[in-house]
Amino acid sequence: MTATDRFRPSVTVAAVIAREDHYLLVEEETPEGLRLNNPAGHLEQGESPIEAVVREALEETARAFQPEAFLGVYLARFVRPARLEDVTYVRLAFSGAVGEEIAGRSLDQGIRRTLWLSLAEIRACPDRHRSPLVLRCIEDHAAGRRLPLDSVNSDASLGCPRRLG
Repeated sequence: MTATDRFRPSVTVAAVIAREDHYLLVEEETPEGLRLNNPAGHLEQGESPIEAVVREALEETARAFQPEAFLGVYLARFVRPARLEDVTYVRLAFSGAVGEEIAGRSLDQGIRRTLWLSLAEIRACPDRHRSPLVLRCIEDHAAGRRLPLDSVNSDASLGCPRRLG
């Protein structure tokens, strides 16, 4: 197997945010049309998963996110009809709280709006979900799944990589 043949899943982070029996979701533009998603995005080189989820939640909701627990690692695979692209996502999901929307802060490009939906409302529209992981992460949160944040470890080499050899 060559380096170009190696399996390279897309690593993402997601924030599951609940308040008064409602969950904060984003409505975003995708190649398949408008979809609902947890505030989520790609892990960037040099950042820890916790740093990434705090950044993504802020960018997509204009709210400061405070992670409180790790929900788990989730995988999903699908073919994007618009591009015939076979994609596997590895999602690291965190639960936590947000403050109020920061006045004057715009939402990330492609995010149309944020909305608070009940679990019943989320369950009622699976065809609008960006992926099956949206509901799965919320269901796990609603069931009480919580792992300590220190379950996710990030070595200091993320900020200053070691030279091998």
